[in-house]
Amino acid sequence: MRTSEQRPTAVATEIVLPGAVEPEGLEVRHVGTPAPGPGEVLLAMEATGVSFAEQQMRRGKYYDQPKFPFVPGYDLVGRVARTGPGVDPALTGRRYAALTKTGGWASHVVVPAADLVEVPDSVPSADAETLVVNGVTAWQMLHRTAGVEAGDTVVVLGANGGVGSTLVQLARIAGVRVIGTASRRHHDRLRDLGAVPVDYRDPDLYGRLRGLAPDGVRAVFDHVGGEGIVDSFRLLAPGGTLVSYGTASTRDVAGSSKAPVLKLFARLTLWNALPNSRHAHFYNIWAGLRNADAFRARLRTDLGQVFALLAAGSIQPQVAARIPLSRAADALRLAESGTVAGKVVLVPDRTPHEEPAPEPAPTGR
Repeated sequence: MRTSEQRPTAVATEIVLPGAVEPEGLEVRHVGTPAPGPGEVLLAMEATGVSFAEQQMRRGKYYDQPKFPFVPGYDLVGRVARTGPGVDPALTGRRYAALTKTGGWASHVVVPAADLVEVPDSVPSADAETLVVNGVTAWQMLHRTAGVEAGDTVVVLGANGGVGSTLVQLARIAGVRVIGTASRRHHDRLRDLGAVPVDYRDPDLYGRLRGLAPDGVRAVFDHVGGEGIVDSFRLLAPGGTLVSYGTASTRDVAGSSKAPVLKLFARLTLWNALPNSRHAHFYNIWAGLRNADAFRARLRTDLGQVFALLAAGSIQPQVAARIPLSRAADALRLAESGTVAGKVVLVPDRTPHEEPAPEPAPTGR
C-alpha cells in the first residue's frame, strides 16, 4: 500500500481506491480534516468495516460504485467531533453509527446528522460496527422481506460470513430453524450459533439441503447468485421466499459489473410472474431512499432493534479481526481470503502511548 508524503497541516487519514487494483494498490493519504456543512457532523471514526462491497469495488465490479479514485467504506461507528450549522452542539462527543456506502475508510468522516443512529454506551465500537450494514441487512431481509415466523425453516448460504452469521442469530432469536452452508472448519461455530451446518463444497449440496427440509423451506437467503440461484429457488416450500442479496459467484469474472445483476433481476421477475405461490426478491439496503425521511426512520428502528439485542447479550458480535486503518490492504486481503468467520474491522491507528487492540487470529484454511 502506497503512502503519500504527509503535509505539515494534514491531520486526517483516508484510504483511497485509485482504480481496479490488488489490495496493495490502496493508497494512504493524509489530508486536512474536513469541515461539516449545514445539517452535517464530523465523525471521528472508531471502527469501520470491510464488506463484500469493497471487495467488488476494488475490482470495479460493484453495481453502482463511483468513478475511481474514491474512498471506500460502507459504514462506520464514530464520535461527533464537530457539528455544522443547524445541528445541535449537544451531539458533540456522542457515539453514532452511520451508513455511507463510500467514504467510511477515513479517520474523520462528514455525514448528515439525520443519518446518525446512536450506539448504546455498553457496546464497544468494533462490536457495533459488525452489525451496522450487516445487522440492518439481516434484520430487514428476515423480517421485512421474508416475513419469517417462529417454527419456520430457512436456509442461509455463507452462514459464517458477516451477514450470514447475523442472519443465523436473528433467525434463532425469532424461533426459526436455520440450515447454514459454510466450509467444514466453521461448522462447530455454526452449531454454537444454533444452525444446522452443511458443507458448501459438497457435490450434492442442494440434495443435502432438500434432505434436511423435504417439504421445502420458508426462505432462502442467497448472496451467491449465478446459476446456483435456480437451485435455491427450488428449495422453497409453497408460499416461500427467495431473498437474493448479491452475486458473489461472479466477483472474479471479467466483464460488465451490471450484466450479472441484470440477468438476476430478469430471473427474479420471471419467477414472480409464475403461478407457483413462491416469491423472489432482490434485497437492496438503499431501496426507498427517495423518501429520505421514511428510509431514515426505518433504518433507525431496525438498527436500533439490532443494537438493543447486542447490548442485551442476545447477539454475539462476529469480529474476525481488528486492524489499524493504515493497514487497510492487509484487512482487505484477509477479508477476501475466505479463512475468517465474521467481519474484519478497521480501527484508528494508535498513538505511541496507546496499547494495540487485540487482533483475533483468523481461522486457518
